[in-house]
Amino acid sequence: MIEVKNTLVHEDVIAENFVCNLNRCKGACCVEGDSGAPLNLDELNVLEKIYPAVKPYMTAKGIETIEQVGTSVVDFEGDYTTPCVDGNKECAYVTWENGITKCAIEKAYEAGATDWKKPISCHLYPIRITKYPEFEVLYYDRWSICSPACAFGNELKVSVYQFLKDPLIRKYGADWYTELQEKVSELK
Repeated sequence: MIEVKNTLVHEDVIAENFVCNLNRCKGACCVEGDSGAPLNLDELNVLEKIYPAVKPYMTAKGIETIEQVGTSVVDFEGDYTTPCVDGNKECAYVTWENGITKCAIEKAYEAGATDWKKPISCHLYPIRITKYPEFEVLYYDRWSICSPACAFGNELKVSVYQFLKDPLIRKYGADWYTELQEKVSELK
């Protein structure tokens, strides 16, 4: 583990390569799984507030789900997540373009309808965070549906932390990312 400020970064975040390849995986991470995207407590109010701006970019099924259960739900483990269509299918905020899943929240952001890009857990994927009272641990979440991203990352020689520079800075700040880069350089 690499210590960066109040976080521990697992070596796989540095050593493994990854670049999303939506043309190959079709955005399966927004469709597969047991529950929706993990949410931080502060994101619950944000989702409620921006929902009217995001709604025009959503599918009818996604809107129906939000109208029935709300902009967030508690999953089977007791964690807050985005709701899923029909309880366990795609995220309610998913929309499709040419057979590839896209995020309606991000589409609203790109159109200038909201200033919030998407839940940080989505933006940081495949990094997942385990929170402890004194610190957070960042680890690489391996999932077979992401094998095209691993192959593309290997081809381009881009590590997980490099691919996720923008969301890592969004979460922890530019100084944190600079310190991570320095510590990675020291390792090489």
